[in-house]
Amino acid sequence: MKIIIAGAGDVGFHLAKLLSYEAQDTYVIDFDGEKLEYLNNHLDVITKKGDATSIKLLKEIGISSADLLLAVTESPNTNFTISVIGKALGVKKTIARISNPEFLNNPCINFKDYGVDFMISPEELAAEEIKSLLHQSSFNDTVAFENGVFNIMGTTLGYKSPILDLTVKETKEKYCLVDFITIAIKREGTSQTIIPRGDTEYKINDQVYFSVPKYSIDKLYPIIGKDHIDITNVMILGGSRVGRKTARKLCKDNFKVKLIEKDKDKALQLAEDLRNTLVIYGDGRDLELLEEESIREMDAFVAVTGDSETNIMSCLVAKSKGVKKTVALVENMDYINISQTIGIDTLINKKLIAASNIFRHIRKGEIVALANLHNVDAEVFEFEVKPNAKVTKKIIRELRFPREAIIGGVIRNGEPLMSFGDFQLQSGDKAIVFCLPEAITIVEDLFN
Repeated sequence: MKIIIAGAGDVGFHLAKLLSYEAQDTYVIDFDGEKLEYLNNHLDVITKKGDATSIKLLKEIGISSADLLLAVTESPNTNFTISVIGKALGVKKTIARISNPEFLNNPCINFKDYGVDFMISPEELAAEEIKSLLHQSSFNDTVAFENGVFNIMGTTLGYKSPILDLTVKETKEKYCLVDFITIAIKREGTSQTIIPRGDTEYKINDQVYFSVPKYSIDKLYPIIGKDHIDITNVMILGGSRVGRKTARKLCKDNFKVKLIEKDKDKALQLAEDLRNTLVIYGDGRDLELLEEESIREMDAFVAVTGDSETNIMSCLVAKSKGVKKTVALVENMDYINISQTIGIDTLINKKLIAASNIFRHIRKGEIVALANLHNVDAEVFEFEVKPNAKVTKKIIRELRFPREAIIGGVIRNGEPLMSFGDFQLQSGDKAIVFCLPEAITIVEDLFN
């Protein structure tokens, strides 16, 4: 598969990194020579310095024989232009990173007619992610499959959890009436993601990911040693695109929202636009202002300014004031893995979320959904099982499934089923698979 990525920023780099684990013919175009040199030194891709809107350059790298063009530069207008030109020159599919909400939700214009097959908005995806996190407040990462029939729930184990120092097998025996599968553990102070086996032990401050059918979510709280937190009052710091979209989504779901914005003109505009949100003009770093606006009465604090450090520090302040749930937006990818060590519930990166969303268009096999977990360098796939696929030939324990992957559950005819070793997949099943990058190709082969 030949793929051309326009833009070597964070989104482009993460996509190139995901593709580098496979035998993909990947080209990356950018003006910035330093970014391209970094890519060359770290990933197995072909780089080209120049303007991705250049017809001559696109022809030089063989755009007419390309399967996919990913336009993910920082400029939405440039991405639109690149997609239109690329489609005219013969690329099979185009995906553009677009921020304009009019483009994303416009029934009047079919942008496929102009050469843009799919549009991705990092801000829209980040806002949706924040809303999902606030609905499952005791967990710091949640992914729903098939409208919540199966769910991936991530949390950090505290000292109150009764499963500390128990093995996965012992835990399953102790809580045999609760349906769940532990799909991943990220140990404090390490970068390694553990795919747990029966003898793997749970430790204090482990970031643990469970695969859980909808009917078992409430039963999971006693296992992790936490109570369900009802969130009603939310304070948002920053009237950015993400802040605006998050406020609108939360108000639709009947949250009571306060939004703080330090730019007076923007605050006035937001107040006019967000009728159900209380918009406050002021600097959210001002502790006196936060006290005046009753931060101690907030259930959740969401920091989405354009400054990562401000977001992190303000969330730490909110935690010190007793706020139950904190979410910080960060631009630096390196920050993502430190949330469990610094006391913030969740750090999110809109570019990482966007890259993972785009990546599902690249996958082979019958993948119907894909998600990225915040604290681990891995993917969660939803495969639709093909007739006569290799995974249908034997029970799971006899499939030689790679150790770097695990099946977290199966949806059959809309019903959730637990996928333990003696389970056999059938054609038409939808399987939830957690997979480290090095095993993606093997797993895809099993589902083909």
